Amino acid sequence: MWCFLWLLSLGPPVAPALGMNRVAARVCYRWQASNFSGLFQDGDVIIGGLFSLYSKPPSLNQDFTQQPLYQSCSRYRISLPLQYVYAMLFALEEINHSTTLLPGVRLGFHLHDSCALPLWALHAVLSLHLNVFVSQMSYTASSPSLSDRTQFPNFFRTMPSDIYQARAIARLTIRFKWTWIGAVVANNDYGLMAETQGAGVCLAFVETLSRQNIVSDARRAAQAIQSSAAKVILIFTWYTDVRELFLQLVERNVTDRQFLASEAWSTSGVLLQNPSTSKVAKGVLGVAIRSSTLPGFEKYLRKLKPSLHPHNEFLREYWENIFQCRETTPDNDSSSSESPLPFCSGTESLETVNDIFTDMSQLRVTYNVYQAVYAVAHALHSLLSCPDISSSPANKNFNCSVPKQIKPIEVNRNISNSSHSCEPCRYDYWSNAKKTACLPRHLDFLSYNETLGITLTVVSVSGVTVTTAVFVVFLHYRQTPMVRANNSELSFLLLVSLKLCFLCSLVFIGRPSAWSCRFQQAAFGISFVLSVSCLKVKTIVVLAAFRSAHPGAEALMRWFGPGQQRGSICLFTSIQIVICIIWLTVSPPVPKPDFELPGLKVTLRCAMASAVGFSLVLGYIGLLACSCLILAFLARKLPDNFNEAKLITFSMLIFCAVWVAFIPAYVSSPGKYAVAVEIFAILASSYGLLLCIFAPKCFIILLRPENNTKKHMMAR
Repeated sequence: MWCFLWLLSLGPPVAPALGMNRVAARVCYRWQASNFSGLFQDGDVIIGGLFSLYSKPPSLNQDFTQQPLYQSCSRYRISLPLQYVYAMLFALEEINHSTTLLPGVRLGFHLHDSCALPLWALHAVLSLHLNVFVSQMSYTASSPSLSDRTQFPNFFRTMPSDIYQARAIARLTIRFKWTWIGAVVANNDYGLMAETQGAGVCLAFVETLSRQNIVSDARRAAQAIQSSAAKVILIFTWYTDVRELFLQLVERNVTDRQFLASEAWSTSGVLLQNPSTSKVAKGVLGVAIRSSTLPGFEKYLRKLKPSLHPHNEFLREYWENIFQCRETTPDNDSSSSESPLPFCSGTESLETVNDIFTDMSQLRVTYNVYQAVYAVAHALHSLLSCPDISSSPANKNFNCSVPKQIKPIEVNRNISNSSHSCEPCRYDYWSNAKKTACLPRHLDFLSYNETLGITLTVVSVSGVTVTTAVFVVFLHYRQTPMVRANNSELSFLLLVSLKLCFLCSLVFIGRPSAWSCRFQQAAFGISFVLSVSCLKVKTIVVLAAFRSAHPGAEALMRWFGPGQQRGSICLFTSIQIVICIIWLTVSPPVPKPDFELPGLKVTLRCAMASAVGFSLVLGYIGLLACSCLILAFLARKLPDNFNEAKLITFSMLIFCAVWVAFIPAYVSSPGKYAVAVEIFAILASSYGLLLCIFAPKCFIILLRPENNTKKHMMAR
């Protein structure tokens, strides 16, 4: 006894579905011999699928004088639905290899072409001896009537209802004040014209397209568009029908219309790739199915070869169309042997093919197929999972299901419970407090309007103010021994660089942009290197001054005079400038929302495209700081009443401690608080340098002027 699950797609005009049924132990007879091609694989549970692989139906004799003969559609290949087929096979392969989802249960499949027509789809389903009662899971059906549980209790879908796109299109027409439009719709339930009409939009004409008479219908619709004064045309139909309509418009040179597109064709690359239809398709505005990614799917597709799947007629025909050659098959089937194409060389590969089938940029319906398969798999897993009887005595009477005992109504119940209990939100949405709806997530960043941003701004501005005040004091007392004895030129340059350090922290606050992400890192790296370079040169000057006092070392200070000091600072700073230019040119940080953190707020941050560049900037600052610390430590005990090396040693200890603590704090801080941690490190290290170097000097200059003499400075 098998369980059959059907995944059907008849295109937007018809209801695609996934069905499940138990095959009864009785003799069934096939309704008319089927000549439909398909793909088959046995399993404990069989999932069936209908896909619109061919688009041009054969002519029908409907005189009702003989039994209907449903011939296959003509071999007009559409590669996008073939991608849907392999999305289903890819999902089944993942599930069959999973150790957590349906372990020990193998899923098989029966896949057929529906030709996008109800009669062909029905014939394909009935050819498999299915009972009437089935479960259905659709991946493209969008008709609002299918949401009625009383009429369709066994129907589920991964496709939103047309109600939503009709409302969206109605709002577009109102937004752009398009009150006089034409409409071309499929000759069925697809679309909700009443929703648009009720929004204050008047219809100049309504033309219908039927798949069986698409050429004549498209010709009539094109004539209506050409003769109408309406410049905006609403089209609700399948993209193969739109292609025929656009070809008719090209013949009439009608290329100045604005088209409102339904999801069935708004993102169709076929219309833009065709040189003829692209002239008409330039003026298209519409809604689209959400797109997502399928990790591993592209690699799976590009490894496909007919030689590895000799019975896959769909893949074989696609291969022949792409490479214009035929693969040799083990059984040398007749269809292949009759082909006029030459044999393939064996070097052909989908790795080099870029078309709709291998395009991963817009996995819309493809993702719906993938979700539909997993929805059924999770429902089956819930039925086949046995509870741990040791965990609860109430579970001892529980009977575990097996694949042969599963009933369609049980699958329906589990799918219904899953769809009503929890549906995962998209990455850019988050569930509300009651877990009943998905709400759009909004961007969050460290702004000047919040308490944390205001606090950091005040601290930064205070640092600039204090630095400016110290600069004014030193400028006023520049002729005193305290200022002159400690190299006044380097002191003024150090104060300027510290002011830049305080100011650069302000660039980190506010909404990140492309220029701010680049500027903040460059300003931070260069200003701190300038500060540390000044301290390093100051330390070297102290060492050189005391070493030159020794006999025979008088010429030492001549080799490290004012010119050499300025040159050293320029050299140290230039290296950092070069690092920043290369980094920010090759791989700059860019503003990027961080969707990894849970919650409605999504942090917009400057994402480091290259960790190497940022590491080099920090590493170079750390190298200068460590070398400065070592030199200052060596000079701390040199005899003098006011040895600046002691102050530099203490300031560099604080500087290094702050940035060593910064790394783990930055990595562990979530969202915008990581930015706040970096700002705090900048401010803390800047205040450390400012207070340790200049506070003792200002104390003597302002409060102990009697000590600001050359005699006191030279005392030991």
